[in-house]
Amino acid sequence: MTLPVNSLEEHWMPFTANRDFKQDPRLVVRSEGVHLWDHRGGRLLDGCSGLFCVAAGHGRAEIAEAVREQLATNDYIAPFQLAHPGGFALARQVAALTPGDLNHVFFTNSGSEAVDTAIKIAMAYHTARGEQGRVRFVTRERAYHGVNIGGTSLAGLVKNRDAYPTLMPYVAAMRHTWLEENRFVRGQGAHGGVELANDLQRLVETYGGHSIAACFVEPVAGSTGCLVPPVGYLERLREICDAHGILLVFDEVICGFGRLGAPFAAQAFGVMPDMITMAKALTNGAQPMGAVAVRDSIYETVTEAAPEGAIELFHGYTYSAHPAACAAGLAALEIYRKEKLFERAADLSEHFLDAVFSLRDLELVTDVRGFGLFAGFDIAPGAVPGARGAALQKALFWNGLHVKFTGDVGLIAPPLIVERDEIDAMVRILRETIADFARTA
Repeated sequence: MTLPVNSLEEHWMPFTANRDFKQDPRLVVRSEGVHLWDHRGGRLLDGCSGLFCVAAGHGRAEIAEAVREQLATNDYIAPFQLAHPGGFALARQVAALTPGDLNHVFFTNSGSEAVDTAIKIAMAYHTARGEQGRVRFVTRERAYHGVNIGGTSLAGLVKNRDAYPTLMPYVAAMRHTWLEENRFVRGQGAHGGVELANDLQRLVETYGGHSIAACFVEPVAGSTGCLVPPVGYLERLREICDAHGILLVFDEVICGFGRLGAPFAAQAFGVMPDMITMAKALTNGAQPMGAVAVRDSIYETVTEAAPEGAIELFHGYTYSAHPAACAAGLAALEIYRKEKLFERAADLSEHFLDAVFSLRDLELVTDVRGFGLFAGFDIAPGAVPGARGAALQKALFWNGLHVKFTGDVGLIAPPLIVERDEIDAMVRILRETIADFARTA
């Protein structure tokens, strides 16, 4: 087969219906602030901060200049047995944002790598303590923890696992946190929190707490549809983990850096994890980067178990703490501080949730959930589950709005710089487009 000039075929796109997309592509050729421009010249509102990444809005010259200057000065340093000042500076600033004593930061290149790194750190920590029998990991139904082998093994979205029969063993799942009783509830639902968290206690009683290394949860489950934890849920998980020596890991790749109106969900919900995974808004999406923040006791246990002068953790990436990514991270965090964007998200939350929850009167909308500047809404499925959501996402794009869909669940998470009238415009486009679908259903 001869490919035409300017063919789209060579690019195998991720998480995309490639054959369908290449028949009618949706290309973004420019971005600035809360807007995107498509290849036909149309302008869209970015209702999902790219992919939850661009908290400070697109086209931030401060970040671009910081990356340019770093690449011109010192473009790459081998991260094994060498370092550069930016890595230490960024780690200090991230540690200043994390709660309690999560003061040690290991840099990766994505949220997926951050999750797999956290899995390995948990193993290394228990091994250093002489508890190699802690081989089990606990996850949740409907969970998304990235796409590397560890994160795929923890996946609670079955389609993310179906094609990969050989994954990590010894993974057990708790129930997800969506309950009928909490439909159309803003923030944390009142029902089921402790009961659902007690799934972890049941796994302790089934397998023995001494066999469980860590429990991984997204404080607000993201890709599956903004599932906000019911009251008491995270607190009860913390109690059970403490009682049985299990590490509690918060996957904050989406929740982190102001999305919930606080630096991290750990502060928003007042629950202290043992590790936090992060990525996306760490660099405002301008450079690929992720990280794992760990408690002092975890770092010290792993490092002090090794002989003096020896490598303590046999793990890392060629691009760990890449100089350009660190420069982007430092510039992004400065913007967040200078413009008080985390506080701004908290201030905007009520208006944002009012606007999104106004969709509840639409015939096709079966639930709305939200916290901070993050919301999800369920669409009644059509003849084939997921088909209506996919069609809606396409229609919304051409109607001037980018949001993410997972199956028949829509997600809206605008940049933290969004204005109230822009939130209203996003919801107006959602309302009109969903109403159109109801008329033709």
